Amino acid sequence: MSDIDIRNIRNFCIIAHIDHGKSTLADRMLEHTGTVSKREMQDQLLDDMELERARGITIKARAVAMRTKHQGQWYELNLIDTPGHVDFQYEVSRSLACCEGALLLADAFQGVEAQTVATAYAAIEHDLDIIPVINKIDLKHERADEVAREMEQTIGVEPGDIVRVSAKAGLNIDELLDAIINRVAPPAGDPSAPLQAMVFDSHYDEFRGAVTYIRVMNGTVRRGQKIQFVQSGNVFEVHELGQFRPKQTPCDALQAGQVGYLICNIKSLDEVKIGETISVPGDATAPALPGYQEPKRMVYCGLYPSDGQDFSELRDALTKLAINDPSFEFQPESSDALGFGFRCGFLGLLHMEIVQQRLEQESDIDLVQTAPNVTYEILKKNGERIEVHRPQEVPDNGEIEEFCQPIVRVNLIQPEQYVGPVIKLCQERRGIQQGTEYLSATRVMLTYDLPLAEVIYDMHDRLKSMTRGYGTMDYELIGYFPADLVRIDILVNGKRVDALSIICNRGDADRRGRAVAKKLKEEIDRHMFEVAVQAAIGTRVIARETVKALRKNVTAKCYGGDISRKRKLWQKQKEGKKRMKSIGSVDIPQKAFLAVLQTGDEKKNG
Repeated sequence: MSDIDIRNIRNFCIIAHIDHGKSTLADRMLEHTGTVSKREMQDQLLDDMELERARGITIKARAVAMRTKHQGQWYELNLIDTPGHVDFQYEVSRSLACCEGALLLADAFQGVEAQTVATAYAAIEHDLDIIPVINKIDLKHERADEVAREMEQTIGVEPGDIVRVSAKAGLNIDELLDAIINRVAPPAGDPSAPLQAMVFDSHYDEFRGAVTYIRVMNGTVRRGQKIQFVQSGNVFEVHELGQFRPKQTPCDALQAGQVGYLICNIKSLDEVKIGETISVPGDATAPALPGYQEPKRMVYCGLYPSDGQDFSELRDALTKLAINDPSFEFQPESSDALGFGFRCGFLGLLHMEIVQQRLEQESDIDLVQTAPNVTYEILKKNGERIEVHRPQEVPDNGEIEEFCQPIVRVNLIQPEQYVGPVIKLCQERRGIQQGTEYLSATRVMLTYDLPLAEVIYDMHDRLKSMTRGYGTMDYELIGYFPADLVRIDILVNGKRVDALSIICNRGDADRRGRAVAKKLKEEIDRHMFEVAVQAAIGTRVIARETVKALRKNVTAKCYGGDISRKRKLWQKQKEGKKRMKSIGSVDIPQKAFLAVLQTGDEKKNG
């Protein structure tokens, strides 16, 4: 049944806010089309990563082909399942490029969320046919009519076009499948033209090498034929090709419009670049398709093995991960305090957390992580413009002409009663209000321009706790703008600890410096000598705390008598401590580094 008319193929994805039931809806469609039997069925079938199941979210985009009969004809529906979280926006953009249609999913109780709006606009930009869907209509507290009005207001869909389903209870799934067949355009492509296919993902199989996920735009690819990766020029022979149903199911050919996989005896995933074009070698090579925009890493942090011996293991694990996740990058670095490790770039904080957990679970490596920070741009007085990924790279104040920070436009959607606290939160973080929009009588969307550094630390957590879990946010970078920023150095006994430096606004510097010094005083163990913890901007010390020395009672044996004898012993002890301080080194425990991360928001929490 691999031979199917291109007019009977539909390629679509499901886009929605995190936790609105995308994976459950995919499960029901697999069941209704008979792709998966009742016996094989399990919840969130496409989320096969251990971490995806544990967290209940989709991290990697997945593809699956389904067959269904409609008005006496067989149709092939290719579903590309996408993540919903803002940090995995890059995975979403790759999926949209391979589809002609999108199901825009909203929760019948929670309604339109910030992420729903963002992904809907991305789908509109890609010219996709959008089918609005309201899920979870079986809920006791559903408010589907109100949500339909919200969708009309924010995304401009016709209420009559909305399909109402319950993925959990399996209500109206057949109606949804009919809507996909009737309302999504078939792929535009010619099965007899020269081969032209887009690589949208890949994974590594220990026994068979790289498995390349493709969407065929034009032409047909057959088993045994030679193919060429257009950009790199590498030529391979196709050993196996097939579709995901949802397991890898081999077939003889994939034609224009179809989505599937190729296995070509490619030994390393380095040779499979996401966004590459596959064609045939020789004169008939088709032109390269427009690839994907390079993902912009916004958050950087250092990852170090807690045991120095694991350095090469950590490098191998990071290499494996970076190949499968092109939005993640890393390079080696060393730190006086932590030894050898890697500087890693991520799309956002959740992305960072997921990568760290994947490393610990899949590679069994114990990690030490430094404070996350964003990328800054600095214009030096000599006219040179540099990008700064970590505080240690900031030049001295005298050399800086202009210090620019990334600003993001944040859309926050929350119930009306929480608008006041959310505005206060944004103002505390130096936000500039850009707009307010009522989505319905009870829900409001606020738009703010905020420094990214203020957003990444814990803005999402604060918003969630402040709005009892009902607030959602989404952000996009709008550019770099000048700000009054400084680098705070932390000195322990006069020595700068590079891993503890932070960049912050000059107005916050004193408070942040004091908070870090105070925290370190609690975390650093007492030594036999006094330890001075200082926070400084350049040469100006802005905060100091002292970790008192452990003292032995040297006068315990003196009973009564002349005080000068005791003074002599105290003086001797003092000189000994002084000598020890000049040659002794201070151990800074790992939990002190982590404690510093939590000092950023003390004024806001307290």
